[in-house]
Amino acid sequence: MKILLVGSGGREHALAWKLKQSPSCGTLYCAPGNAGIAEIAQIVDIRAEDVEALCTFAKNNAIDLVVVGPEGPLVAGLADRLREAGISVFGPQANAAQIEGSKGFMKDLCAKYGIPTAAYGRFSDLSKAEAFIETMKGSIVVKADGLAAGKGVIICADRTEALEAARDMLEGHAFGAAGAEIVVEEFLEGEEASYFALSDGRTIVPLASAQDHKRVGDGDTGPNTGGMGAYSPAHFMTEELERIILTTIIEPTIKGMEAEGCPFTGVLFAGLMVKDGVPKLLEHNARFGDPECQTLMLRMEGDLVKVLKAAADGCLESVRDEIKWSPDPALCIVMAAKGYPGDYKKRTPISGRLSGGPSGVQVFHAGTARREDGQLVAQGGRVLGVCARAADLETAQKKAYEAVDAIDWPEGFCRRDIGWRAVKAKRGEAA
Repeated sequence: MKILLVGSGGREHALAWKLKQSPSCGTLYCAPGNAGIAEIAQIVDIRAEDVEALCTFAKNNAIDLVVVGPEGPLVAGLADRLREAGISVFGPQANAAQIEGSKGFMKDLCAKYGIPTAAYGRFSDLSKAEAFIETMKGSIVVKADGLAAGKGVIICADRTEALEAARDMLEGHAFGAAGAEIVVEEFLEGEEASYFALSDGRTIVPLASAQDHKRVGDGDTGPNTGGMGAYSPAHFMTEELERIILTTIIEPTIKGMEAEGCPFTGVLFAGLMVKDGVPKLLEHNARFGDPECQTLMLRMEGDLVKVLKAAADGCLESVRDEIKWSPDPALCIVMAAKGYPGDYKKRTPISGRLSGGPSGVQVFHAGTARREDGQLVAQGGRVLGVCARAADLETAQKKAYEAVDAIDWPEGFCRRDIGWRAVKAKRGEAA
């Protein structure tokens, strides 16, 4: 098959790496890609958000399957336009991508279909938001309703901080149009996990769990980011907890979306808070996570092209047994430009060992480019995903950090504790 992969991050490099392993994969294109993806796919100079140009390319090149990585093009209706043109696409249509594009839509869906989540209110009027916040106690979460690159969630210690966050979004335009409406909700305590499942609108195929590290600093300190690292599976995931997640969160979501006239086709990514074995939904996303996807692709066994094509074409049931999972855990460390998630320098050179490392180690590119002289340079905030798979998480962690230390990039940094909660739990220590 001729496949077009849309996106340019570490998630897309991991997907490209896995897609290329499929016997079904013929020519693999990626738009716009990055320096790492360019080593295994033909790069197409079209932005991920340029719906018209992507559709034209897919039609002119007789693309058999389009795999959409990031959420932006999905919310903008890329999947709709491709399906109208008769092109098979893995990813939800725009009205289903609202499940990530609008936090208010997602919360209202939960309320209507009994999906366990935090108590909330949604507001575009500041005075009403302030009145709601004044009724709350303890920590409060204020979220921009729209897409904010993983940074539109503010965890506030008290009402004063929550009022300030609400004002920044609704009056200060801290997140632009994404914050024109906000969701204010109670803070949930527990341990976070990510859970992924495929759907073709009706059939559900469970995938696997992971645990992300959102904050920029060790010990989960500092501001939120797009993700500084992840590992899979989440250390506390059990068959019983997975069953509860599927029956109380994933299945009601897919059935609810179908009932609302917006059936969900693609990968549903549930961000969860788990306390005492009870999961509650923090948010839904309409795509693979980044950096969770990198760990999933390292663990996944089976023909990814066949599975994604079946999901796109409404026949997921036929490939239910195609995907198997390695019991070995995988871990991904994100190397970012110093200053991220604030201001950072671009075009700083990267060298050292970026491939051909020890068995089980893989480096996925995110924000990278090449100069005319061939020098690899940093082009974004999150730049590399240094990954490892091993028989146990501590070994994977050790291998991944050894690989990090073999990369020469003075202007980069990473957290040094990815997987820390799992390691502490294995040792019987409190996190």
